[in-house]
Amino acid sequence: MAEKRSCQEAVAVILPSLDPDAKFSGVVDGLVNSGFQHIVIVDDGSDAGHQIWFEKADAYPQCTVIHHGVNKGKGRALKTAFEHVRRALPDVAGVITIDGDGQHLLQDIIACAEKMLENQDKVVLGCRDFDAPGVPPRSVAGNKTTNRLFKLFYGITISDTQTGLRAIPRRFLERFIEMEGERFEYETNMLLQMKKQHIVWLEQPIA
Repeated sequence: MAEKRSCQEAVAVILPSLDPDAKFSGVVDGLVNSGFQHIVIVDDGSDAGHQIWFEKADAYPQCTVIHHGVNKGKGRALKTAFEHVRRALPDVAGVITIDGDGQHLLQDIIACAEKMLENQDKVVLGCRDFDAPGVPPRSVAGNKTTNRLFKLFYGITISDTQTGLRAIPRRFLERFIEMEGERFEYETNMLLQMKKQHIVWLEQPIA
């Protein structure tokens, strides 16, 4: 029997970034130190003054840095990374998209990746609890309004429609590449197309 791979071995982390700072470097260091072996970073047209952070990441053998010569948007950056995984990482079971500002905690990234490996016919969404103490009222109001609109107009029930922490099995990458959207609207289109294409999702509570 083949030995079960850890999520750090089996899942590629996707990290799009524009003009990063030291927080980005901390995220990359944390991923590497926790054992992630496939980290795909897309520099979405960052200026020369911010290239030092990509150069530092590229020094890690676990990291692949792909550069867009000009800013193309987060949606296109994600698709570029998905295409790279499909072409260059045939043994990867899926991907997990994260943000480079440190808002996604390492334990939450690992929890979403592990849940996806246990459910390889489903997408896993890392969802924040907006009823938890200390969440800014503006964030609570914005999220609840968006949730109501999704349910009313699209029949979609999701507790965190704006999460960027999403674990996607390999089998769905081609479909996600073909979905419309080049910039931030792409993440919303993902959810709408998942409903339309009958791609089932699970929620994983995160901090």
